[in-house]
Amino acid sequence: MNAAIRRHPVLVTLGVAALFMIAPFLIVVVNAFKSPEDYSNNGPLSLPDSLYTDGITGFWERVDFGQKLWNSVLISGSVAVLAVVLSVLTAYAIGIGRVRGRTWVLAFFVLANMLPQEALVYPLYFLAKKADLYDTRLSVIIVFTVIQSAFGTYLLSSVLGRFPREVIEAARIDGAGKWQVLWRIVVPMNRPTIGVLLVFFFIWTWNEFLLPLVMLLSNDNQTVSVALGVLQGQRLMDATMTNAAALLGVLPAIVFFLLFQRTLTRGIAAGAVK
Repeated sequence: MNAAIRRHPVLVTLGVAALFMIAPFLIVVVNAFKSPEDYSNNGPLSLPDSLYTDGITGFWERVDFGQKLWNSVLISGSVAVLAVVLSVLTAYAIGIGRVRGRTWVLAFFVLANMLPQEALVYPLYFLAKKADLYDTRLSVIIVFTVIQSAFGTYLLSSVLGRFPREVIEAARIDGAGKWQVLWRIVVPMNRPTIGVLLVFFFIWTWNEFLLPLVMLLSNDNQTVSVALGVLQGQRLMDATMTNAAALLGVLPAIVFFLLFQRTLTRGIAAGAVK
């Protein structure tokens, strides 16, 4: 009984915190389905008088949102998969292979994560121009694959550094090579952690704005975040269309997060147990 009483303040606090986090999103949803007149007369906190969808359809047609959505999904999904593969391969060499200068290599990856993107803009722009990759989705995929894999390598190296050596030795005695040890033993046993990285890499890349803004010049190659920023900067949208744009921009990331929520939960729980 006492334990249940002590839990109530914690649950109330968590409920209030969740309400503060969800409230802005609910306000955006409500205002996305208001007409400009309804918004002007009743304010942002009132419920809509009727279901108004012209803001959503108008924004969709204005920015060709279907193309922007495909670009973001293609770039974020490619980066998530490629960065995870690159992180696994590099971390396997550092954490289990025990390459020379392991500490210095990990320090290099930590330093790469600390560099601000503003310092990378001109070098990446210059290299993309020289390689004829400027204004292509491939250039952004390559850049973010390297950036995200720096964090993934650092995280997985610390995990694989504590991997049971007995399991690897037993597999090698049974005749397994290095690739078989990696893909049949190491990867399955660390699947929760890899799943967490996959989810994080997708969402982090989806929300990126600065580098896609610089690297993707043409309208056909721009991502959702760039389209939102450019249109809002031009002040071409009313309040309801702005909320509709925000809703369309964040909704795919929320759907992706909900689909892989169980993977994320299992990964965090596995990390806590370890």
